[in-house]
Amino acid sequence: MVNDARGTLLEIREQVQGELTTYLALQREYLGAIGSELIPVCDALESFLLEGGKRLRPLFAYAGFCATGAKPTSADIRAFTSLELLQACALIHDDLMDRSDTRRGKPAIHRHFENLHQSEAMAGLADQFGESAAVLLGDLALVWSDHLLHTSGVASDALLSALSVHDEMRIELMAGQYLDVREAGEKSPSVDRSLRIARYKSGKYTIERPLHLGVALAIADTAKSKDLINILSAYGLPLGEAFQLRDDMLGIFGDPSVTGKPAGDDLREGKRTVLMAMTFERADPATKATISAALGREDLTSDQIDEVRALITATGAVKDVEDLIDGLLSNALTAANSDEIAPSARELLVELATSAIRRSH
Repeated sequence: MVNDARGTLLEIREQVQGELTTYLALQREYLGAIGSELIPVCDALESFLLEGGKRLRPLFAYAGFCATGAKPTSADIRAFTSLELLQACALIHDDLMDRSDTRRGKPAIHRHFENLHQSEAMAGLADQFGESAAVLLGDLALVWSDHLLHTSGVASDALLSALSVHDEMRIELMAGQYLDVREAGEKSPSVDRSLRIARYKSGKYTIERPLHLGVALAIADTAKSKDLINILSAYGLPLGEAFQLRDDMLGIFGDPSVTGKPAGDDLREGKRTVLMAMTFERADPATKATISAALGREDLTSDQIDEVRALITATGAVKDVEDLIDGLLSNALTAANSDEIAPSARELLVELATSAIRRSH
């Protein structure tokens, strides 16, 4: 059964890829008509969107739609695909705010355009040009996400229903991102604050809200879908938090050849994650001092990163986060097997949950 679900998800992933390819080709034609200077923008966004990504958000939207017992049309697939463009906006801006050099093994968008400025020997500051371009390309991806949803071809009542979820999802995302930025300025880490950031910055817009979007597209009458929405939240919220916790673990312990980011990148960026908050709760003063001195240092060597990793592990925080992930996953899987969810969708939700949490990148 799980293999059948996996095969179905692979098919939908390919359809999403096709819709993205078609949409970006249309936008290339539109922007190219404005000016040839915009072709590098098209190239960069096509590379960013088409040469990587797990398509989790459209897949969760698909699963939410199927949870109603309905079968999505090609117009619905296009609507699900719009979530990839929202994801692109979030990643481009996140990399800029974190001053990340890479994404998926390639230069982050702001670094890409900084390099473009230098290679073309343009006037002005290369880093300023790269940062400005990243802001604008992130904004463009956000506008495109709206445009693709609006022009997907879904019925007007379904679109109106979906827009309510879509708006709330974007507000939550921006709120979570601000909380993440602010956290870097807090005097001490906090597990509770970091968990809230994990929920709003990543978890809700990755899993819970895409599920709700799928339901809204299938059932325009929110009163009829209320019970199903609640069940999907019971699945999506713990899974979303577990997803971000796994991301945090990979940010410090992930294999660069798999994650596409340098080893220990979150340490260099000084990210205040749940893992780091738990580490500081459990560490002795000497360990705290060593880790604090390393956090946010861009010149950390691989040996220094290994030392910090060992200290984090020795506090027991890694095991505690893994246990927390397992508990959250268990809660999500229990909800996925609820009678309110169409049987075929239960298999999809179980497969999505395990693949999202057991991933290595």
